[in-house]
This record gives sequence, structure tokens and C-alpha cells, in this order.
Amino acid sequence: MQHWAKIQYTEPDCYNVDNNDFVTTWDTGYASILTNLTAITRSELGNDSYTAVAEILKAWTFLLLTNLYGDIPYTEYATTTTPAYDSQETVLRGLLADLSSAATLLSQSREGISGDLVYGGDLTKWLKLANSLRLRIALELADRDEATAREIIAAAYSNRQNLISGNDDNFSFRFTASPQWNPWASAFSARDDQRVSKTLVDKLTELGDPRLPVFAQLPQDTSVDHYAGAGNGLSADAANNQGFYKVSRPGTAFLADDAPAVFFTYAEVLFSFAEAAARGFINADAAALYSQAVSASLKQYGADEEEIREYLQKDGVKYDAARWYESIGWQKWIAFYGQGPDAFTDWRRLGYPTLTPGPNTVLDPGETPRRFFYPSTEQSLNSVSYKVAVSRQGVDLITTRLWFDVENKGR
Repeated sequence: MQHWAKIQYTEPDCYNVDNNDFVTTWDTGYASILTNLTAITRSELGNDSYTAVAEILKAWTFLLLTNLYGDIPYTEYATTTTPAYDSQETVLRGLLADLSSAATLLSQSREGISGDLVYGGDLTKWLKLANSLRLRIALELADRDEATAREIIAAAYSNRQNLISGNDDNFSFRFTASPQWNPWASAFSARDDQRVSKTLVDKLTELGDPRLPVFAQLPQDTSVDHYAGAGNGLSADAANNQGFYKVSRPGTAFLADDAPAVFFTYAEVLFSFAEAAARGFINADAAALYSQAVSASLKQYGADEEEIREYLQKDGVKYDAARWYESIGWQKWIAFYGQGPDAFTDWRRLGYPTLTPGPNTVLDPGETPRRFFYPSTEQSLNSVSYKVAVSRQGVDLITTRLWFDVENKGR
């Protein structure tokens, strides 16, 4: 998503990957996260609140997996060692129902939970997350099933007090000291081979964006007195020639041991409603919602009211109703810094911002990745289901479009 760039071992930045590179994400989702959450839902805790929270987190995990891979095991997960793959449409519609059921369970439950490291046992905030995730999914349906998307989004807008409604409601997890420390911190303590992308730094510099000093550091080479991004998709030699210490590392706020991992924000809710208004799904002021969304992201990263007011008046920031997808696309991409998979989904869904592959891409000119390869283990351990999924979805390549990723969006 060109938030970061590789300055050593640049093969992934040139899309030079194979199906062995995507095993960890799949296994972490299925063998770790979903296994543990399913154990909670099947346990005899006698507490519907634990079950509801586990179902919300399961839905978030399945959504992450389907948005990265496409068709995935869903309805037969945890029932057989060779589960069938469901179509992405089936998964998305199923998750809408799962989240609705979890929200109903939370609304009816009167029992609390302990050990909640996200919301401190505040079940109202878990309910808001469930409803907000439905809003995210509805937009993924919009280019395929506008009627259903309209219905869900209109209902959400009418009851927006039941959604994430401020930065205090953001779905995030704050890490602690080692060994439960921020993975970005641990990665940069062991290796120092990534920098902030030139695409992002140049855009933020162009806009005079107050988030730039938060998202990036000044280069370690003190002779460089400005933020400088690293080029994406360069050969190893070209990346090295930029100078490791002449390009910006991610901001210190993101590299702290206890920095939070952010998964869903108030800004996203507002951007979603801004898009819905622009598309005529709800009767609301798209420009006002867009400005509120940008403001929420700026506040999330410490901008003050004067900085926000000045920023919203800049020509490159002002909402363009005729090209709403471009206005929202760029600003949502900026707001998604640190949320790479979510930025990836929205970039494919909206078609913006415009991101140009690096000069050493191994793909054909103009092509960019649109999904992950299925892991090699699926081909060997669940080959029948894998082959059915590929025959339905398309060739197992990173350029194959997923169901929600409509090629001719009409925008």
C-alpha cells in the first residue's frame, strides 16, 4: 500500500513472492486466533457476553482472511480437517448475520467479562464494534448488491449512536513490555530494513499534513533536514543507494514498545457515511461527513483545532463532490496508516488513491497485487477444496480480483 518501502531484500516490494510467503497469515488466522475464539464459544463459561465478544472477534478475523485471500473455509471451519471453501459472497453475507447475532446477544446479556485488554469490560463498546464492522462489510457489498448495502447503511446511520462514535471507542490493542511488545518495535530492534514510503511522505508534504511528524521521523543523517521517503519497488542496489540513514523511519509513536495496534476507528465510520452520502445511500451532507472524518483522524494523532481548520481549507484537501472517490480515497488511505490490510481492501474497492508500481515490479506493466496466494500447505493438505475454490474464483495468482473488487466500478 506504499505506506512503507523496503530498503533491503526488496523482493516483496517488487511483488516477487510465491505461495510460501503467505502461510503465516493463514495459519495465524485459522490455527491460532480462530481456534482459540471457537474454544471460547464452545466452552461452558455460562456467560453470553464472552460468547458474543468471541463471535465479534471471529467475524473480524474471517473478514480479514477473506479480504486477503478471497474464498476461504468458513461454514465448515472447525468441523472437518478438509473444510470446503465458501465463496467470498457467502462469507461476507454470513458475517453480517454473525455480527447481528452477536449484537443481539450483547444487548440481552447482563453479565460482565474480565480480562478484556481492549475495552476494559465495556460491553457497550463491543456492541458498537459489532455494528461498525457491519458497516464496513456493507460497503464491500455495495458494488455487487446495492440494495442490501443501502438498507444496512441507512439503518446504521439512523442508529449511529450504536456505532463507534468517537476516538475513545476505537478498536485497538495496546501492547506492553517484552515479550508482549509492539511487533513494529521488535522488528526494528532486530532489523532496520524498512522506511516510510516516498509516496506517503510526498503526499503529506504536498498537503502540509500535521500527521507527517507522527507517521515518520526525520532521517538519521542530520545533513537531511526534511522528511524523505524511500522509493517502492526498487532493485536492491537502487534501494541501498538511497542511503539507509537519508530516508525516514516510521514515527517514534509507532515504534514504541507499548504503541497500540489499531483495527477500527471513528474516522473510518465517518468516511463510510461520507461515501454512502456521495453515492446517495443516505440523505446526508457528504462534504460535512468527509471533513468530520479527516478531523477525527487528525485528532487521533494529536492535531489541534487550528491545525485542523487550516488543513481542511487546503486545495488538495477540500472535498470534491464530482470526484468524491478520489477525495475519500486519498484521505482514507492516509488515515489507514498502520492498518495495511484495511487500506489494501479499500484501495481495491474504491479504485483510489492512484498507486504506481515500482520500476522493478515482476508483474506486467500496470498490474498490481489484488490478493494473497493461498498458502502452499492448502494445496497439499486440503487439495480438493483448494481446487474447487480456484476453479470458482479464478487462477491462484496475486493479480486475480476478488468478488468485492469490481473491475468497472462506474466511478
